[in-house]
Amino acid sequence: MACAGFVALGNWQSRRADEKRALALEIERGTRGAPVELAPGALEPGPLVHKRVAARGVFIAERTVFLANRPRQGRPGYEIVTPLRLLQSEWHVLVNRGWLAAAPGALLEVRTPRSERRIEGVALERLSHALDIGPDKGSVRQNLTIADFASETGLRLVPIVIEQHSPAEDGLERDWPHPDVGIDQHEAYALQWYAFAALALVLGVVLSFRRVAAR
Repeated sequence: MACAGFVALGNWQSRRADEKRALALEIERGTRGAPVELAPGALEPGPLVHKRVAARGVFIAERTVFLANRPRQGRPGYEIVTPLRLLQSEWHVLVNRGWLAAAPGALLEVRTPRSERRIEGVALERLSHALDIGPDKGSVRQNLTIADFASETGLRLVPIVIEQHSPAEDGLERDWPHPDVGIDQHEAYALQWYAFAALALVLGVVLSFRRVAAR
């Protein structure tokens, strides 16, 4: 019974890994497609998430946020988020513009164009989350959510974040890591359950021999 149960759990984790592989393939296809032009106004984020999108507007430089505790390849740094006001609209979209290395003693600043820009990137539901070690207020903070930033600033924000992939002369790095959908985790769990099943089978055989020998 235990062996069959462990095998069933291993099979379930294997199916979950297959589902995540399909999701990863869907994400890859979405990010390679033609960008969807982002229109101002309320929208349903679901169909846009992990798809390539584009938006035209002007950055609100004074609302730039430096998300701290975002290391890359062992280097400390920040992800730079600035709201983009969509053209001829009161709506804005948060743009994760890229990564800035932390330089001890240097003034924390980033070049932000004031003219109209067309930004291309990948639509995300939210910004990455880092360990909370302080209040999330001001221009430097650990985390940022769309809802909290809209409430704090009074800006009308569409419910997605654009991870910018288009080039810009701002000194930021945009070699974004691929999203982790959890394939490795499910494969590890499946291997664990199959190992338990094998152990249960071996123990069952050993105990059965002992019972026979004891008769």
